[in-house]
Amino acid sequence: MIKRILLFAVVLVLLFLLSYFTNSYLVKELTISFSLLQVYLFHVIAAFVVYAIVEFVASILPNQAGYAYLASIFIKIGLFVLIFNGSVFAKENLSRPERVSLVVPLFLFLITEAITISKLLNKKQFN
Repeated sequence: MIKRILLFAVVLVLLFLLSYFTNSYLVKELTISFSLLQVYLFHVIAAFVVYAIVEFVASILPNQAGYAYLASIFIKIGLFVLIFNGSVFAKENLSRPERVSLVVPLFLFLITEAITISKLLNKKQFN
């Protein structure tokens, strides 16, 4: 369990470094109304916490791990809205680079979570 969590953390850090610096390079000449670093850090930390919660629940109650994943995703989205309400959602119209800079880390880390958690749940199902 600890080995899988640490491996997932390494994957998240590498994905963060690659995607954040690529995104910040692409929008360096544009003004963005929110902190790109804070958005990426939120998604990295939230993805790690979600995976750790599902890993923990899967070790104790393997049949309930999928529900833990669903609940943690909803909490993650709610926290994102609460934390970035003033900087992201206060502005009426976001420019295209701002929208892309919000959606890319969301889907990137969400897909990474979903793939690793589906592998975990499939492994737990057949054990």
